[in-house]
Amino acid sequence: MSIAERLTAAGVILPPPPTAGGNYLSAKRIGSMLYLSGVVSTNTDGVITGTVGIDQTIEEGYTAARACALTQLAVIQREAGTLENVDSILSVNGYVNCIAGFPDSPKVINGASDLLVEIFGDAGRHVRAAVGVNALPRNALVELQMTVLLKNEAIQDIK
Repeated sequence: MSIAERLTAAGVILPPPPTAGGNYLSAKRIGSMLYLSGVVSTNTDGVITGTVGIDQTIEEGYTAARACALTQLAVIQREAGTLENVDSILSVNGYVNCIAGFPDSPKVINGASDLLVEIFGDAGRHVRAAVGVNALPRNALVELQMTVLLKNEAIQDIK
């Protein structure tokens, strides 16, 4: 099954990829490596905000992390031409806006990890960090940064 077919089967429509909000790149490719800047949790209503443990639950955080992963897929698609050019997801760094002492950041970031494995299969398995923080840009609930390995044969096709 192609990546596009897996997205359709999962009922997923990718959001538009974001533009950089400052003097940085949203993605940088070096050879077959694609480094993605962090993206904050958004949906069609805007930024998904809040703090897990105060006004958001683990489940709402999970959904926000999944939304971040969808945004990152949109960035990958823009940068690589197609998601079919992904060899594997190498790393995910997830940040959860949460109360001090919150022990379940990994459960929140599972929202991103589960989606990546659902879409890419074993190629979606990655190393990761899941870190609780006391603030994120725009009061976002989650921020996600990724590193992706592109297929060697696809590199020549990418402008």
